[in-house]
Amino acid sequence: MPAFMHLLRNFIPKWCLPRPEKHLQNHIFRQLQTNHPSAALVAIKTSEQVLPKCRFMQYRRANEQVKRLGMVSEDGSKMAELSSMTCAAPNMMDFIQQRYCMVSLLDSVQFMKIEDVEAVDLRLLPPIDSPSKIIGVDCNYVDNCDEQHISIPREPSFHVKFASSITGALDNIRAHSSAKHIDYGCQLAVVMGKRCREVSPKEALNHVFGFMVVQDIVARDWNVPLGGHSMDTFLPLGPTIVHRCHVPDLNNLWIKTIINGEERQTGNTRNMIFKIDFLIHRLSQYLTLCPGDIILTGTPAGSGAFRHPSCFLKPGDLIESEIQNLGKMCNKVVNSYS
Repeated sequence: MPAFMHLLRNFIPKWCLPRPEKHLQNHIFRQLQTNHPSAALVAIKTSEQVLPKCRFMQYRRANEQVKRLGMVSEDGSKMAELSSMTCAAPNMMDFIQQRYCMVSLLDSVQFMKIEDVEAVDLRLLPPIDSPSKIIGVDCNYVDNCDEQHISIPREPSFHVKFASSITGALDNIRAHSSAKHIDYGCQLAVVMGKRCREVSPKEALNHVFGFMVVQDIVARDWNVPLGGHSMDTFLPLGPTIVHRCHVPDLNNLWIKTIINGEERQTGNTRNMIFKIDFLIHRLSQYLTLCPGDIILTGTPAGSGAFRHPSCFLKPGDLIESEIQNLGKMCNKVVNSYS
């Protein structure tokens, strides 16, 4: 426990450390925003950074079972609840299908009740929890192919995950006793906003709602196409879904995974082999993409299986996953029944 608290003090600002009577999930939101903003974010006036933007979270308030939908500011210090103050749906899946006008939503923020995140006793939930499809792409970074000593693919190959594997940005990852080689891989995830079929690359991004951070946890000693990717808790995601209007340059975002304070993965989305617009185009040629569907766009070099020596996850490990401007997750690996 002292070692774990030492990690928390080093990587989580003081205010979001757990109070004696609270769980870690409470009072955590600000630390989940990235500490390394892009030039576009730096250019935003400080006064504007503290107004909630189209960075959407799902959460529950203390002693409630009601799921709520909210927006948070760029610096993670302020929030506004949408589900009780607007006609927005109370959950992300329904909200995406509402096709809410983001310009109108941003204009109306000034009339909403703005709360300090520190003052709200909440539990952060996965920003989306019931997509119809979760599709991942294999070997989509040049450096990831290099570390496996394989040639760069000419066509993307895909795998699927199930919604039951979803967990939150601060939730535990369970190390299932039947899986011995549990690996990690931080990825940029695409959340679809519109139904599309046979869409062109040029039009593909117009069908996207937003983006978020995910860890595609996999048991490499299991049947990967079925069980290896889809065990319970093997898809931490969050902390928010950032609307595409706040992500102007998808092809220049850095990605990091830190395990127990050691940087294991560092990469940049510019090294993707198949860009996001092409992935959407390719998938839409043979299946219908629906609002809320999630596409995992691949992981850069540094996964445990390809290190020398190999280094897999074990109970007690602390995984930090971060993508520039999208946010940060902090998940602990625990025993399956702890």
